Amino acid sequence: MTPDDQVHGLSPQVMYEQFWRKEADQRWKMRGLKAAGGFAAGIVLAYRFDLPGPVVVGLVLGLLVGVADMIWAWYSYEATAVWRGRRRGETITGKLLRRRLRRFGYQVLDGRAVPGQASIDHLVIGPGGIWVVDNEAWDPETEIARYGDRLFLGEKYGSSVAKALVSASESLAEVLSRESGIPVTIEPLLAVHGGKLRGTVTAEGLTLLKPRLTARWILAGPRTEFDEAQVELLTRTAARVLRRMG
Repeated sequence: MTPDDQVHGLSPQVMYEQFWRKEADQRWKMRGLKAAGGFAAGIVLAYRFDLPGPVVVGLVLGLLVGVADMIWAWYSYEATAVWRGRRRGETITGKLLRRRLRRFGYQVLDGRAVPGQASIDHLVIGPGGIWVVDNEAWDPETEIARYGDRLFLGEKYGSSVAKALVSASESLAEVLSRESGIPVTIEPLLAVHGGKLRGTVTAEGLTLLKPRLTARWILAGPRTEFDEAQVELLTRTAARVLRRMG
């Protein structure tokens, strides 16, 4: 059986995990070379700056380089956990939103269905406005970017992704405005797990960003001003009119 036969029919996620395990020895070899480079650099620096114990300095720097490489490798692998199905993106983002926003008077509702539209992962209501936050995961090689006015997910247009979330946000804003008596607009955000995303990308009415940046984005740019009573009314209205997903 050839290597191609062994991976034929496997999902990209399973193939990724298999290759990751197979490349473990190679990563350790490269880590050893990097640590050796750190050791050599430490000795050179010790002599250059007349530091005591050049061998000790070399060992410390080599160890730091090796540990840093190990941490980076682990972080890179963990960044694919949602895409590989090992973790749930909505759980990660929900915890981050609550931890960072609640002390500022924001409420977070999870797993709601917009009437006549797709379900949403999180609805954030607070003094600065209202946001819909959804979650998506892409493989590590998918570059997420804006070219002109268009959103691209790898080599494909991201218009369908943007349109669905923008439409859900507009429908929800209409429902909340009607049911609460408070005119509202809702900004859609997409928390991206995996893929290649530099900072934030805003295109076709949708902002894409890493989960750890969602709360900062919400706090950094208030879109309106709601008092405590309005936040409470909007939250209760949303909890009443939006069907909770299992």
